[in-house]
Amino acid sequence: MESKLQFFFLTLFLLILTIHAQTLGTYIVQLHPHGTTKSLFTTKLQWHLSFIQQTISSDEDPSSRLLYSYRSAMDGFAAQLTETELEYLQKHPDVISIRPDRQLQIQTTYSYKFLGLNAAKENGWYQAGFGHGTIIGVLDTGVWPESPSFNDHDMPPVPKKWKGICQSGKAFNSSNCNRKLIGARYFTKGHFAVSPTRIPEYLSPRDSSGHGTHTSSTAGGVPVPMASVFGYAKGVARGMAPGAHIAVYKVCWFNGCYNSDIMAAMDVAIRDGVDVLSLSLGGFPVPLYDDSIAIGSFRAIEKGISVICAAGNNGPMAMSVANDAPWIATIGASTLDRKFPAIVRMGNGKVLYGESMYPVNNRISSNSKELELVYLTGGDSESQFCLKGSLPKDKVQGKMVVCDRGVNGRSEKGQAVKEAGGAAMILTNTELNLEEDSVDVHLLPATLVGFDESVTLKSYINSTTMPLARIEFGGTVIGKSRAPAVAIFSARGPSFTNPSILKPDVIAPGVNIIAAWPQNLGPTGLPEDTRRVNFSVMSGTSMSCPHASGIAALIRSVHKKWSPAAIKSAMMTTADVIDHKGKPILDEDKPATSFAMGAGNVNPQRALNPGLIYDIKPDDYVNHLCSIGYTKSEIFSITHRNVSCHAIMQMNRGFSLNYPSISVIFTNGMRRKMFSRRVTNVGNPNSIYSVEVMAPQGVKVIVKPKKLVFKKINQSLSYRVWFISRKRVKKGDDNMNFAEGHLTWINSQNGSYKVRSPISVSWKAK
Repeated sequence: MESKLQFFFLTLFLLILTIHAQTLGTYIVQLHPHGTTKSLFTTKLQWHLSFIQQTISSDEDPSSRLLYSYRSAMDGFAAQLTETELEYLQKHPDVISIRPDRQLQIQTTYSYKFLGLNAAKENGWYQAGFGHGTIIGVLDTGVWPESPSFNDHDMPPVPKKWKGICQSGKAFNSSNCNRKLIGARYFTKGHFAVSPTRIPEYLSPRDSSGHGTHTSSTAGGVPVPMASVFGYAKGVARGMAPGAHIAVYKVCWFNGCYNSDIMAAMDVAIRDGVDVLSLSLGGFPVPLYDDSIAIGSFRAIEKGISVICAAGNNGPMAMSVANDAPWIATIGASTLDRKFPAIVRMGNGKVLYGESMYPVNNRISSNSKELELVYLTGGDSESQFCLKGSLPKDKVQGKMVVCDRGVNGRSEKGQAVKEAGGAAMILTNTELNLEEDSVDVHLLPATLVGFDESVTLKSYINSTTMPLARIEFGGTVIGKSRAPAVAIFSARGPSFTNPSILKPDVIAPGVNIIAAWPQNLGPTGLPEDTRRVNFSVMSGTSMSCPHASGIAALIRSVHKKWSPAAIKSAMMTTADVIDHKGKPILDEDKPATSFAMGAGNVNPQRALNPGLIYDIKPDDYVNHLCSIGYTKSEIFSITHRNVSCHAIMQMNRGFSLNYPSISVIFTNGMRRKMFSRRVTNVGNPNSIYSVEVMAPQGVKVIVKPKKLVFKKINQSLSYRVWFISRKRVKKGDDNMNFAEGHLTWINSQNGSYKVRSPISVSWKAK
């Protein structure tokens, strides 16, 4: 009997192993661009199919397993493979690497005025021709083409270099494109490999969620007068580069964005002829050789395409910044000085500050009724978070319900309260959200209060048997608060995978941004929301990213021959580190560090005319990867360049990447480091720049030379910086200590040229 049981379990184990080995997974297979078998095939597609043919049974069609054939963003393909097939391919000499497909997430009007852009003729918009002639490629959830933000009235003709298409699909055809929205494609194969059931959204470039419409219009939407959200934030809505053309690549679906689809979109966008790629998506940081966006974007910058990415929404956690390749512009989020006050007046007479965009019809109805407060805690934490179906009607009917942030969406909580018969809602921030103030166009009278206010509110509820409150809506208030400040959710440095480069690069508006919205969705995006608007509000580094993408398009319009590195340098060295009140930019209640704001808050007006730039060629990035210890095979995966790091380091002794910011890391026993930098004069001929240094605490800084004399435009001059540590790192000390300062080159004749580089210093024992 015992032997029969053993035989049964052994058979079952082998069956499970067999099933596991035969289960299909999606993988991105990267090939050697000069593979030994490549010459046997007339097309790359045939070559790619041959790898699948070798691994599958003879009666199966290899094209049934192939998802994408890549040829511009990288050489390789995405396919569905079993574990056995995967192991076989890994041994093939032409295969560089195989990565499992990974899921990323989207990183979820007045801002152009706040950043100093206006329609006055001397302003940067006129100088840049509003971005005319540039093409911004947006990888996101698609677009709602009928939005007034994509009207092509007064737009110039489609650039001759454009090779893209307007792909037809559900509720979308070629007539939906115009001189503003010049291209649209969608990518589903990676998504369907994981979710084979048909998805409840448009199988076309049409946007089902609103996110892509919002980001595209933020980057390049045309002016739309009288824009508002139910009367809030009235004014002219326009993107950062209202004269630029937009091409949309739909890669994100209801359950996220898959790397195989993203790579396919980047692959085709490079060939289509975009000037800027805007990616408001990402996840947690991964090594560059394992990062599809980093690999695809390297190919893009080789072709002169700027790649702008969201830093991610995992702040304020340290080392959470994503999309941190040095050739990518990594954008964190900042606030505006526009508020939507909706205060809570408690029954004890005290007032709590909150914010909301709940629509009120007139002044009289701007104050909700005084209602009984209820906060359901105890055994069921679902009620505390106001999850759907968790609120007992008999406890919340006609009352103002307090809901903690977290688990489900902010507007979903309001819908749950409404369904249970609640009359109003107060959303309370937790220790995770602190004083973050992302507003919503709620479905019932509601407001959001910060963590400190939530403690006061809950203390009041516990202090009386009949707690009461009313919400008083205050409309739109501009210019009364300190801004910009770093958004709490904005991902922070230092870079987990590459601390030798300071990330994020800059911050840009990302809190309560109003932009275009699909006409088939309510402003909350919930299916129960039957209201319809042309504009809605969103927060996230997803919103910051297209601000920077639009600014990159403006710079590109003025300086058509500049490299992506030069464009990024212009944004970084001219960024603001003081707010509109003339005080340091804040992160919560403390001055922001460079790990929170990078070089500072973007200033498009100054970025168009930076004086000096730090340029970087693609070869320099290869040298950088060698200098930080990447292996030959890892560098090949990222760059498709077969290099000898030993030879490169011999030829480039003391190499440091010509980055506009400086990250100094002192490890055990190290006391002195030298960095070289090279700046190019893009301002006036016969310019003299003098250096000003604010040394980080505990560090002596020496710059040679202290003066740079430029005779002509486009002349480049070098300087060196020595950092000498005045403190020792003790062995066994696991703590990392930080200090920061800055180095600024100031034009002696024209003080408006100030070319600032943030300096970050870290001490860490190995």
